Amino acid sequence: MTKIKQNPNGRGSLKCIQHLINEKPKYINSIINSHFPDLANENIIWLSPLKEDGFAEYKDYSFLNIIGATSSPLPLKEFWPKGGPQWDALAKTTSGKVILVEAKANIPELKSPGTRAKELSKNLIMKSLSEVKQYLEISNDVDWSNKYYQYTNRIAHLFYLREKCNIPAYLINIYFVNDKTHIATKKKQFEIALKELKKHLGADSHKLDNYMMEAYVDANLI
Repeated sequence: MTKIKQNPNGRGSLKCIQHLINEKPKYINSIINSHFPDLANENIIWLSPLKEDGFAEYKDYSFLNIIGATSSPLPLKEFWPKGGPQWDALAKTTSGKVILVEAKANIPELKSPGTRAKELSKNLIMKSLSEVKQYLEISNDVDWSNKYYQYTNRIAHLFYLREKCNIPAYLINIYFVNDKTHIATKKKQFEIALKELKKHLGADSHKLDNYMMEAYVDANLI
């Protein structure tokens, strides 16, 4: 199943992203509009996680279906195996631009483990991650399928949409600060952890930076 309904009574980033998208969409929309010049005048329409859809999150071909990208030039299965990223939120603009969202509310969420894919699937993942690193001109020997894998596979899918499918996509990493439902984390703590993450991956600066952003949202304000 690639459409996964979520618990409406959860905590941490799960609860925060549900509330933000369903109750305060104008708040996050204004942050996105102000960050990207080419999205400044765009109307953002959220596709998930919607209350009327069971707060469902999407992955694999269901994710492509909901953003209207099922007829992509390169089939997803040739770039990434089943069991790919499960998106915390998805949106499109009225002009057809795509917004991908990954949300975190504490540091342990940020430090994801490596892939558990079996051999054939892992070979495809490694091949695609290598292509992404080459495109980004990252020449280190760090294994992007290991530490911080959740971060790297999201970048890989941004690359897939923009460079393989010619779809104007954007990746928004939302960090909820001061979330008291689980592990309250300050903005400075996230900034330190992200600096460590990027240094480890060799991803301090790269070609997709203009299509990515880090949004810090105070959980107490939503």
